[in-house]
Amino acid sequence: MRATVLVRPKPGILDPQGDAVGSSLRQLGFPVDTARVGRVVDLELEAGSPGEAREQVERMCAELLANPLIESFDIELAEG
Repeated sequence: MRATVLVRPKPGILDPQGDAVGSSLRQLGFPVDTARVGRVVDLELEAGSPGEAREQVERMCAELLANPLIESFDIELAEG
């Protein structure tokens, strides 16, 4: 099973990297109001079902991949 985890700052949390990206895009002439920078984690894991895979990845996020105080995460699962 493949899992893709998108981790990004929660709304209201300072994002200096996103601010820098947004500023640079505006300087290049792109009409960007705000930019938020996160990270993508791709995982290959063994799981008996999509539900079991989601449960494992949620635990991974809670324990290591995301800081629940300042970050949110989204999980996408795919067979293969």
